[in-house]
Amino acid sequence: MRELKSVNASWWLGRWAELYSGKPALFFEDRVITYGRLNERVDQVCCWLQSVGIEKGDRVAVLLKNCPEFIELYLACARLGAIFVPLNFRLAAEELHYLISHCRPRVLVHSHDFAGAISRLDIAKYRPPLEVARVSRSGEEVGGQDYAALVAAFEGREPFLPPSLAPGDPEEPQVIMYTSGTTGRPKGAVLSYRKTFFNCLNADIFFNLSFQDRMLVVLPMFHSGGLFIQVSPCLYKGATLVLHEHFNGEQAYMDIERYKVTKFLGVPTVYRALFKVDAGARGDLSSLQVCAIGGEHVTPDVIRQCWDNGFPVREVMGQTETSILLWATEAELLERPGTVGRPVFHAEVTLIDRHGSPVGPGEVGEIVVRGSVLMKEYWQDPVQTEGVLGGGWLRTGDLARRDEDGYFYLVDRAKDMYISGGENVYPAEVERVLRDHAEVVDAAVVGVPDEQWGEVGHAFIIARSDSSLTPEDVLTCCRARLAGYKVPRTVTFCDEFPRTALGKVRKYLLKDQSTGEPHAESDELLTGHETW
Repeated sequence: MRELKSVNASWWLGRWAELYSGKPALFFEDRVITYGRLNERVDQVCCWLQSVGIEKGDRVAVLLKNCPEFIELYLACARLGAIFVPLNFRLAAEELHYLISHCRPRVLVHSHDFAGAISRLDIAKYRPPLEVARVSRSGEEVGGQDYAALVAAFEGREPFLPPSLAPGDPEEPQVIMYTSGTTGRPKGAVLSYRKTFFNCLNADIFFNLSFQDRMLVVLPMFHSGGLFIQVSPCLYKGATLVLHEHFNGEQAYMDIERYKVTKFLGVPTVYRALFKVDAGARGDLSSLQVCAIGGEHVTPDVIRQCWDNGFPVREVMGQTETSILLWATEAELLERPGTVGRPVFHAEVTLIDRHGSPVGPGEVGEIVVRGSVLMKEYWQDPVQTEGVLGGGWLRTGDLARRDEDGYFYLVDRAKDMYISGGENVYPAEVERVLRDHAEVVDAAVVGVPDEQWGEVGHAFIIARSDSSLTPEDVLTCCRARLAGYKVPRTVTFCDEFPRTALGKVRKYLLKDQSTGEPHAESDELLTGHETW
């Protein structure tokens, strides 16, 4: 690991273990795991993985909620040069089968919670043969191979890591992280050690991280927000993680006070849930120094509610393929409502039109990125890779405007924009108008084919349970505030929307519903990334 030391998370762990062995690395369910003990555990996991034949480049998949085992497997893979593959635990068995068949791991570690989904997979038919181990908690029936027992057999042992076996090049793949498939089947973003390191440097600047910090992690670590914007940067700085298996509003308040949490990251859904916690169940938030919000559309109203409820938020924007791209401080959000900020330090970010030419201030263009924060490729998908990375810039699929001072303002997804009668329509603009209606809980707009205009809008509405809202009421609301070509032609009322794990609406499924046609994988746009 001579050439790779400074950019490898497992080396950061080992170095902190040498310098501050007794420093808490992790708090989890009343357990304290020090840097020294975590480093020993990672060595044990490495030994177990080597005992079942794992070598550099092999894939190791995990189907786990947030837990110490997730982190130790992530770091053990980095130590061995194996490729870590975190799987979305909210997926159905059929979806998991696709991911496993696609990345072909040699080891799968899952928790007791997902034994049912695993039992519906025909494990014996996977090639290469799949070694499966289960993480169980106290009182749970183990069943199959017990991860704890397998790892405990190597207590006090260290892995055999000659230079030819350990990772040696920063460009080597460290993680395959699957997007959530907002436009179709997930794609496996291959993330290198180099990318993780420069993302940590960006997060360090954004959060103003220090050795003394304590970061509360409630976002799932199978997404970039949890693993690469919180966990990895904290390990890089020698900070302490307060890890929650899943999000619970009251528990979050309790642990912010209990552990004097200084840093926090949440998506708008998390903050909205925190706002709803009864005042009597809230804890002291005075230790918080930096709170971040991102991962989905953030409205100025949510920002104001965060500040009103004691969360000093700054905004961050990123996606699986790049992690953090843009960020705005608390002051910038106040001074420039609606901005998602300016580019992070370690990346070049600009806007281009559909022909690839730069656009000027005030004009709409697609956000493109280049630099050390980019993914390497999509796993075994050269066509999608070329479509996104061709030309040296990564096309994010996000449309935005930029002002004279370099601040970006999101407009919509390139995938979502449609053209009606020769005019560009950005559904996000229409959705903002619809959400302002007192009886509308949420709204989603898609473009559908139209014989006269080429495409027209179809609005999907979730109305309040006591609402008497009609389609005509919805259209009247739009006519009062939007140009005629932006007003949807049809309306469908829904109880809920199909969403990704982070709450993003899967609009391609809504479009299928409106047109009556099944989604075709061959039609999937190349810019269908999942934001973290």
